[in-house]
Amino acid sequence: MSRILQVAPERRGAYPTIRDALVAATAGATVVVDPGVYSETVNISGGGITIAAADEGVVLDGTEFHEPVVMCRGGELTLRGITVKTAQTAVRLDNAKATLEKCTISGGYGPAVLIADRTEFTISDCTISDAQQGMVIEDCSGAITDTTISDISDDGVIIRLGAETTFRDCRISGCGHRGLYVYQFGKPTLEACEITGTGQEGVAVAHQSMPILHRCHIHDTQGVGVSFAAGTSGELNGCKLENTAEPSLFIAEGARVEVVEGAAAAGVGAARESRGDAEKVAELLAELDAMVGLESVKSEVRAIIDEIQVNEWRRNAGLNVGSMSNHLIFAGAPGTGKTTVGRIYGQLLAALGVLPGGPLKEVSRRDMVGQYIGHTAEKTAAVFDEARGGVVFLDEAYTLSRQSGGGGNDFGQEAIDTIVKLMEDLRNEIAVIAAGYTNEMNDFLDANPGLASRFVKTVEFENYSPDELTLIVTRMVDAGDYTLQPEAEPLLLRHFATVERDQNFGNARDARKLFESLRKIQSQRLRLLGRTPTLDELRTLTVEDVATFVSTNA
Repeated sequence: MSRILQVAPERRGAYPTIRDALVAATAGATVVVDPGVYSETVNISGGGITIAAADEGVVLDGTEFHEPVVMCRGGELTLRGITVKTAQTAVRLDNAKATLEKCTISGGYGPAVLIADRTEFTISDCTISDAQQGMVIEDCSGAITDTTISDISDDGVIIRLGAETTFRDCRISGCGHRGLYVYQFGKPTLEACEITGTGQEGVAVAHQSMPILHRCHIHDTQGVGVSFAAGTSGELNGCKLENTAEPSLFIAEGARVEVVEGAAAAGVGAARESRGDAEKVAELLAELDAMVGLESVKSEVRAIIDEIQVNEWRRNAGLNVGSMSNHLIFAGAPGTGKTTVGRIYGQLLAALGVLPGGPLKEVSRRDMVGQYIGHTAEKTAAVFDEARGGVVFLDEAYTLSRQSGGGGNDFGQEAIDTIVKLMEDLRNEIAVIAAGYTNEMNDFLDANPGLASRFVKTVEFENYSPDELTLIVTRMVDAGDYTLQPEAEPLLLRHFATVERDQNFGNARDARKLFESLRKIQSQRLRLLGRTPTLDELRTLTVEDVATFVSTNA
């Protein structure tokens, strides 16, 4: 497991500065920083370092220094939830592998973010502002999503030296010169982006560059909307150019530009085209339908999937779509298929393009609750990191809202508060399913004012009927390469009809225990034959085997 180093100036045992933690960090380490203002710079040249805010309010202040606040040269860096501010370049990435998530970056003289020299990068959900240039990207490749670049005195973004960068759902606004300037063989792709409020062109293309703009909205610019100089090429597909200088689109003689009209909508969010895999969706729904019982659960899941699909169609048609949470409460007794349904649900979200696709991470209280202040937030954040793209399945979630052992230092509430924040911060990357008994789950939802609103609905899992439990056992028998004598099924049905269904009743878990007991009873019977059993005898579970189980478990 990767090492976690805590930075908290006022806490004993923690590192007082980020720089101190980085000195002790090894490849793959995560530095978790408590809220506060840190007047220091960060220089990364090694592999696999993550610097993450433990909560809002972590500020790296480099205004006293004459160098980038965050520098990564030849290393690997993830920066998450950090505010970086300075009077010059705030972040510089050279020949690096870097990820910036949910960061707020402000600069001064020069670019706020400079990315160069074959860097591979991903930037998501960031805000970049108050600099001479917002970003300068050269000789590298990467992707920028859900990011805002604003209040820039010169050009908002400069792409040059063959850089290949994809912008998706980004907004560039309030630039003194151009919103986007592409030159020296730059090859950016902009999907569903908005460029507005520029002192010159919205997009200016020069020096044999080749941009692609898909469903972008460029408006309210003092210069032309998009300008292609001679020798350039590119594509505008379904873009809207409004309230710009004339002409809104200027293509110089010698430029080769393909223009495709007719998008239903343009701008941020407009091009989230369905990336769904219809065949995979059908396969997963068939798997859900094949589960024993759970008719109301199947109906609820199908209703959610139907709404997601229709919302995607509406979005692509340019219609308004309300926000929708993917988080669910699974309430009911144990052994009713909650984990299996949770896995299918997560895979359905991935097949529909709602989630990137990832594992189902099944966790309980012990996986998240730590031993000291701050430890719980670290453990909980690590769980969510491991499940990115998939599902966090909180089994017996209500135990987080209960005091353990009667002591005063219980950190379950800290875990709940962290979960609430991560559910919102990672709403497009993860689904959370909280599972447990119905009444106890109501107490869990009351543990934080924002918790109940994070979940889209509660799905109730009823106990299996005697017929369904009998069917579950027969399926286990078939899957185990056994056969059950037909006369034995009525005995199973009567057993499940009379068994006490208190809080300890395990539904399918009890069915599994019954099957395992039948195997043991058969083994004991066959050992007494005094000879090697036949193939038929090895496979058959008899009515006597079932009767023996029933009599000993009456």
